[in-house]
Amino acid sequence: MHYRRSKKIFLYFFLFLIIGTFNNKNLNNFDFPRIKEINITGLDDKEIYELKEKLNFLMANNLFLLNKIKVEEIINSNNLVEYYSVIKKYPSSLRIVIKKTKFLAYVKQNEKTFLLGSNGKLIDIQEMSQNLPMIFGNFENNNFFRIKKMIDKIDFDYNDIKNLFFFKSGRVDIETISGVVIKLPINQFEESFKLVIKILNDDQFKNVKEIDLRQKNQVVLSE
Repeated sequence: MHYRRSKKIFLYFFLFLIIGTFNNKNLNNFDFPRIKEINITGLDDKEIYELKEKLNFLMANNLFLLNKIKVEEIINSNNLVEYYSVIKKYPSSLRIVIKKTKFLAYVKQNEKTFLLGSNGKLIDIQEMSQNLPMIFGNFENNNFFRIKKMIDKIDFDYNDIKNLFFFKSGRVDIETISGVVIKLPINQFEESFKLVIKILNDDQFKNVKEIDLRQKNQVVLSE
């Protein structure tokens, strides 16, 4: 705390000396630090180029008077960004460090396919090039992340999921890569899924293709 206060006092004193020793002519000619370079890390080359183009208006602007709100709006508008930090590198550069969102699933909406990021945003894509679950039906972010959080808590590999089907009632079906369809109830999702894992790990049920837990206190298995 004492160090910060001393630092502020020194900065104010330094600025006072600068302003106090400049006449009008010199003050007009005085050049405050200007942004000459913007460095971005955390995205691929194409994504960095596109983001730089949007931030190009900052070039030659005063580094002291950086429009933080505008910069934040531009970065936050990029759906690939999970977290970021903006660092002023005096005298003339800006460093933007980005953590890219993790891709969790594909989502079909209005006959288009998007990637769903761990930041909850949809990313427009040209092709499906990753092995990720596909989400169908009445998809809502809150429902998906609630289920994803529960799956991560229990002994089930999220990568074993091929498709997720969301219904208006709030219920969800899960199809595994091996072809097993799991019909889950609206409530007691975590307890039901733990029972599913026991069934899947039991050799006597190795031919099961459907596990129906929609009815309370009832399990229906189909081969």
